[in-house]
Amino acid sequence: MGTTNKAALVTGAGSGIGRAVALALAAEGYGVVLAGRRADALEATAAMVPAGRMLPVAADIADPASVKALFERAREVFGRLDLLFNNAGTGAPPIPLEDLSFEHWKRVVDTNLTGAFLCTQQAIRLMKAQDPRGGRIINNGSISAHSPRPNSAPYTATKHAITGLTKSTALDGRAYDIACGQIDIGNAATPMTARMSGGVPQANGEMAVEPTMDVSAVARAVVYMASLPLDANVPFLTVMATKMPFIGRG
Repeated sequence: MGTTNKAALVTGAGSGIGRAVALALAAEGYGVVLAGRRADALEATAAMVPAGRMLPVAADIADPASVKALFERAREVFGRLDLLFNNAGTGAPPIPLEDLSFEHWKRVVDTNLTGAFLCTQQAIRLMKAQDPRGGRIINNGSISAHSPRPNSAPYTATKHAITGLTKSTALDGRAYDIACGQIDIGNAATPMTARMSGGVPQANGEMAVEPTMDVSAVARAVVYMASLPLDANVPFLTVMATKMPFIGRG
């Protein structure tokens, strides 16, 4: 496993976008560390490619000790880290902001924002120290990093914060050949968006079924961002279902 030329780490790799991106990176020759809370889901992802291409590591990205151990394991097995895809995320129940519990708020912030920060921190340490130096970090933002859905304050707030983390990481990483960019995704067909087939709340109070796109489009976009040399970067890229009601008024 350690002979792979490039190594990537994908959080939330047990399903959805994380799984699709991990598989696409493996197809491009990366050794991929699969991170997530559910070991069985990570093992299922790893089983989809030839043995030795992926390393499942169960981890809680909201816990500093768990994240530190995750990146130490990645370094032990692959010797370096060329790409971090900060993908893991969660949402809160779509209820009025004033009715959300503190626990719901904290869980979303801990996973979506603190988790991305902790992983970024460990990735930078590894990328600065390795030879050759440097690497790339790609953050999974969201269409919500531009505009909220109704009753989505915790998720939307964290995705706006991810944009700030992306910009700061890109700036602070320049001197160390570390590039950072963000992909904002709209309506990729995953288990998380399955509810759209039954209709989702719109800004005008109505419910509407929204178009989705195949998750492979997201995977191809991430692979493109990752394929660039470190002297080139895509700071922000939006990939969305063409007919979703994002651009325009309604």
